[in-house]
Amino acid sequence: MTVPVRKPLDWTSFDVVNKCRYATGFKKVGHAGTLDPFAEGVLILGFGTHTKMLDRFKEMDKTYRVDIQMGALTDTQDRTGQILKSITVDSPPSADDIQKVLPGFLGEIAQVPPMYSAKKVKGKTLYSLARAGKIIERSPHHVRIDAIEVLDYSWPVLTCRVRCSSGTYIRTLSEDIGRSLGCGGYAHALVRERVGDIALDECFTLDEFIEEWKSIRHLKT
Repeated sequence: MTVPVRKPLDWTSFDVVNKCRYATGFKKVGHAGTLDPFAEGVLILGFGTHTKMLDRFKEMDKTYRVDIQMGALTDTQDRTGQILKSITVDSPPSADDIQKVLPGFLGEIAQVPPMYSAKKVKGKTLYSLARAGKIIERSPHHVRIDAIEVLDYSWPVLTCRVRCSSGTYIRTLSEDIGRSLGCGGYAHALVRERVGDIALDECFTLDEFIEEWKSIRHLKT
């Protein structure tokens, strides 16, 4: 079976897999696309032989809601990292300034994978190399941004909804948008709202899923 769950804030995707593996007794449990610990939202889980079906979910388009904290850069491109630089601006960017730069990020764009990411290079994840103090050269890869909608803006926080292809790093996009506005930025909050046609309000919380699983097992016994 495949099940959409809502990954809680401050959990790793692996934490969710472990929790569900323990609760269900399945030895083989996987997920379709890592969400960073500071992020929450749609996470598709596969159980048993259905883990083979997860690749199709990984390739689906995604929708995210992100709060971009402007005025600083961090080493992880999100709120969990160390501040690399604080940027003081004489005049914060206006709503018009933001609307002028956002079209430059639409369509096919090149992104350099962040060092603090689950991408593997020669069998090692970039984040494991970064934690060991190693910074390596990364080749850019192409992603597609279909839409960036401004939901709210009150300096220094810009909230956007982003529709994009699989493989898009919203943290990197957040930093790039901040740089284009001359004030820097990083992802302060991130919610994956949709994977393909699967929306956040269709997802089980972990407690709901575990209770549902217990009910099913009880009926079978």
